[in-house]
Amino acid sequence: MGDSYIVLQTTTSKGGSYLYDIHFWIGKDTTQDEAGTAAIKTIELDAVLGGRAVQHRELQGHESDKFLSYFKPCIIPLEGGIATGFKKPEEEEFEKRLYVCRGKRVVRLKQVPFARSSLNHDDVFILDTQNKIYQFNGANSNIQERAKALEVIQFLKEKYHDGTCDVAIVDDGKLDTESDSGEFWVLFGGFAPIGKKVHNEDDLIPETYPAKLYSITDGEVKIVEGELSKGLLENNKCYLLDCGAEVFVWVGRVTQVEDRKAASQAAEDFVGSQQRPKATRITRVIQGYETNSFKANFDSWPAGSTAPGGEEGRGKVAALLKQQGVGIKGMTKSAPVIEEVPPLLEGSGKMEVESGASMAVPRHHCKKRMLVNSIVETAILFFIPTTRVRGKKITFYAVGLERIALR
Repeated sequence: MGDSYIVLQTTTSKGGSYLYDIHFWIGKDTTQDEAGTAAIKTIELDAVLGGRAVQHRELQGHESDKFLSYFKPCIIPLEGGIATGFKKPEEEEFEKRLYVCRGKRVVRLKQVPFARSSLNHDDVFILDTQNKIYQFNGANSNIQERAKALEVIQFLKEKYHDGTCDVAIVDDGKLDTESDSGEFWVLFGGFAPIGKKVHNEDDLIPETYPAKLYSITDGEVKIVEGELSKGLLENNKCYLLDCGAEVFVWVGRVTQVEDRKAASQAAEDFVGSQQRPKATRITRVIQGYETNSFKANFDSWPAGSTAPGGEEGRGKVAALLKQQGVGIKGMTKSAPVIEEVPPLLEGSGKMEVESGASMAVPRHHCKKRMLVNSIVETAILFFIPTTRVRGKKITFYAVGLERIALR
């Protein structure tokens, strides 16, 4: 939870061009320097990819549905960062963990204190113990969240218990001292009434209101007067579009990298100065590659205004591959679209695993365990899935504040 990560999602449009979404994930205990580095590296990665990626800021506990959809069944952030050190799983003492499981389509899993006071009647909880995993269904919880919790339990069972532990379902309000319910409450010191759900700052939902456009010059944000139209956006400038629940940064095609970095920082400062809820999203779009949610805020947006980029993107990828000594056969115009993502930074480590697998990184290389389905790596990772293989292959590129040499 003390680290930051970069995730790159690559897809192919109907026209054959590559579409990129870059997410930088900020752990709750990430330092300001690490978070700043993640934002800067995101912009640098975008430049390598042709400068047309949509960038998303993801705060731990407030991730977008799009980001969460990459991880099946969910993300399980682990406590600590680089300084926590590395231990082999068999050397670790098993610690009971209590999670609240929310979400009907994508799962939002959050570890909460192992205490009766953490339970409530509205949510579904998962208690992971050494020999048994319990699912506690609050009386007012919905059936979709209960079903999603079972998927998470199956993942925990396979990942941390070698598929051998028992699973028990405990329903709120039903107490039987001879059953799994009795065992469950003994772990909390005995049965006692649980309280109502307590809302805190993390539960605040940002309000959506009519969009306001601001220009960004030298890091300064100034309101732009007039009805929102595409004609207000100049290709040599950066703008901020404030929609309340989401703040967009729009960058013109001819802006410099340093201007783009300054615009991203200005958006961070803007959200902070407004004391917005933590769930406020910040999304950066490039001229010609705007998202539909961005364009929907403008009164007029000409159809077919997307910038061309298929051949340009393939050319950049091919050039980078050739530079790294990788074959570029099949990257021509007539070839089928099969992307081989290039190495992003010289000297960065690389390893490949099949989806669903896990691996241990040697202690002298990286002081953390790395799992495909969990964010548990040192510093910053470029996570690049390839879409051409049914059994998804995943490549991790390690970069960040400390150079890491991986085998």
